[in-house]
Amino acid sequence: MSTPQVIQFHHNPIQSHAFNQDRTVLAITNDSNVEIYDLKSKPAKLITVLKDHDKLVTAVDISIHGRIVTCSQDRNAIVWEPLSDGSYKPTLVLLRINRAATSVAWSPNGFKFAVGSSARIISVCYFEQENDWWISKHIKKPLRSTILSIKWHPNNVLLAAGSTDGHARVFSGYIKGIDSKPEPSYWGEKLPFQTLCGDFISSNGGWIHDVAFSPSGDVLGFVAHDSSLTIVYPNGGADVAPRSILSVSTSFLPFKSLVFKNENEILAAGHNCHIVTFAGDESNWVESGSIDDPNKNDDTAIGETSALNMFKQLDLKGTTGKNSGLKTIHQNTITELRPYEDNGVELTKVSSSGIDGKVVIFNV
Repeated sequence: MSTPQVIQFHHNPIQSHAFNQDRTVLAITNDSNVEIYDLKSKPAKLITVLKDHDKLVTAVDISIHGRIVTCSQDRNAIVWEPLSDGSYKPTLVLLRINRAATSVAWSPNGFKFAVGSSARIISVCYFEQENDWWISKHIKKPLRSTILSIKWHPNNVLLAAGSTDGHARVFSGYIKGIDSKPEPSYWGEKLPFQTLCGDFISSNGGWIHDVAFSPSGDVLGFVAHDSSLTIVYPNGGADVAPRSILSVSTSFLPFKSLVFKNENEILAAGHNCHIVTFAGDESNWVESGSIDDPNKNDDTAIGETSALNMFKQLDLKGTTGKNSGLKTIHQNTITELRPYEDNGVELTKVSSSGIDGKVVIFNV
């Protein structure tokens, strides 16, 4: 396997990162700001800093058209329109929530996005041409707790949400006039806005940290705070029992994020600071390996060996030993995994961001 590409930006936690369509622009969160980098330059060159939020930015995403959307603990979401001079024009979104916004994701076609929040609400946002602003419709029931993650189905209509009540749910985010009528699928046939298409819980009721659809959209995966991975094969909507629900318990620390490599493989990462792979089908799923496995790396610390890191280790672990860093590329929790590159059949590269201020591109 070729060497992963490591980009060390700063020493602040990166809550979220996103690449544009051709992978030449990268957006990362840095406290209440979002930094935009030009990746055509070596090293990556800072283009601009988006500063309109006044609290922690919890998530960022870039549409296929190059628009950036950010959400924050200040209860706001902002759409940033790229301008010809390299700057971005901000437009505030009418979310109508009274708690922090926690997650955001553009639909695959880039015409709308969804925002999860601590207000027990999912805001599905779209552009209203008449008034020249972004407005939202709310999904409320049966949500009973903070939404930690949002992911769209490939058909641009269905969306999955994971929350702190231990439930992973699939809803219809159909917006009349924006979306074309979706084809019948394993998630149901008639899909008006807010239709509940599936409601699933983790094996021990742990918080759902992340959810993801398979490339076909016919399978749902989610990771929970009990260090488990659950895979769901639906069979026609919330009123019909799924074909199969499989849960894989692990001995790892909790996973924070997951992506499907293909229909039969999943990559997950989190507090263990490296990627764990799972494989299976409708009958069984198992842990199948690791990427950047610390048990297979040599004793020299892969992490930075700067004076700052030495003092950090002295403070945290009471040692300044040369090999005091973790034997993984990420030196702290991986906060997010994103698909980076595919060959038309499956993912070939995945990107990760972490609390250590790094973005890493792994070959998978």
